[in-house]
Amino acid sequence: MTSRRSVLRSMAALGPTALFGTQALHAVTQWLPRALTGIPAVDAARDEDFWLTVQQAFAVDRTIINLNNGGVSPSPRTVQDAVRRYTEQANTIPAYEMWRHQEPLVESVREGIASIFKVQSDEVAITRNASESLQSVQLGLPMERGDEVVTTTQDYPRMLAAWEQRARRDGIVMKKVKYPVPLMNARDAVDAIEAAMTSRTRVIHISHVVFLTGQIMPVREICRMAKKKNIPCIVDGAHSFTHFPFTQEDLECEYFGTSLHKWFLGPIGTGMLYVKKDRISSVWPLMAAPKEMDENIRKFEEIGTHPAALHNALIESVAFHKALGVERKAARLRYLHSIWTDRIGSMERVRFLTNIKDESNQCGLRLVHIDGTDPGKLSAYLLDKHRIFTVAIVHDEFKGLRVAPSVYTTITEMERFADAMQLVASGAVKDLG
Repeated sequence: MTSRRSVLRSMAALGPTALFGTQALHAVTQWLPRALTGIPAVDAARDEDFWLTVQQAFAVDRTIINLNNGGVSPSPRTVQDAVRRYTEQANTIPAYEMWRHQEPLVESVREGIASIFKVQSDEVAITRNASESLQSVQLGLPMERGDEVVTTTQDYPRMLAAWEQRARRDGIVMKKVKYPVPLMNARDAVDAIEAAMTSRTRVIHISHVVFLTGQIMPVREICRMAKKKNIPCIVDGAHSFTHFPFTQEDLECEYFGTSLHKWFLGPIGTGMLYVKKDRISSVWPLMAAPKEMDENIRKFEEIGTHPAALHNALIESVAFHKALGVERKAARLRYLHSIWTDRIGSMERVRFLTNIKDESNQCGLRLVHIDGTDPGKLSAYLLDKHRIFTVAIVHDEFKGLRVAPSVYTTITEMERFADAMQLVASGAVKDLG
């Protein structure tokens, strides 16, 4: 059986210029599923030989510590190689190669993603991002003047803008509810949404992971509450799909949209839409499709000419995801965060915007605020002085610094971030207010 050390030795033997070539990457992909067999994910999270191998599957710029993997993440070299290969093949004879050869291959991708979400493949559409996925439902659901949608003040601005446009165009009513930050009791969010519902409520729109704070929302409880009133739920899963373990059965939602270039590590410009089978016919696609496709999930993919290379390369993301294991991924992300949260968590000026003592509240995305600092100035300081890339969050209800490492992030990088944040929290760095 191939050991982790023999894999590393074989990769090193290829030489520095070929370290990430096809042979080495094939060895990694073959080895990962068998590595640390029987070892709990929480222990695997600390096995640096294992994560060194994972890190070497990525081509990233190590001169900057990238802690903004929530917006869009680098994909493994195998994924990038597939994009290049399909693109070059398409360019040899585009009309033939794209439409006769490459486009039908999307069915393998559809099946792979459906197997991860544990749904039927004919309930999954391959899109370009979470916005396209979610707006297909938001703008495609039949609603009448006066009908209500209940969402929250912490949902994604583009999705809120879609409902606001429907309110202007169609006369529907959008209700945005507030809930506590940090959310110490999940029931508070459920109760806030339920309190806003009336006899005119037609749909609930919620985020699975709040893009602002990283809060994992009680989606199943909300969906079950809504189902009792025969109201469907649209779930924004842009930051949740393959971020930590769950399937559609764990959510019980009717609609789910996500970007695949975030935690799934797919090519930039890929997404997924899930629509429960008995709901497909009732949703109009964003772009026109023939009547014969009314009950076909593929009607949401009728967008005209597009590069098949992007969605076909997702098959490599499927392979990488299954080789790595989502349990190990989630455990590693939580461990990476513990390196800096343990260092500064007890400091007087530090406040976390999720309950970090309860792992069910968050995983790889966290929001922290150091009292007396401006998030924009703090983010700029970290980049200018420490080459650490983060996101400043300023919301009407809270503010802070969003931190999102990835599976390629190293322990040393998180320790450097901890050092910088400790300096700031101690008051050693001036003019950040």
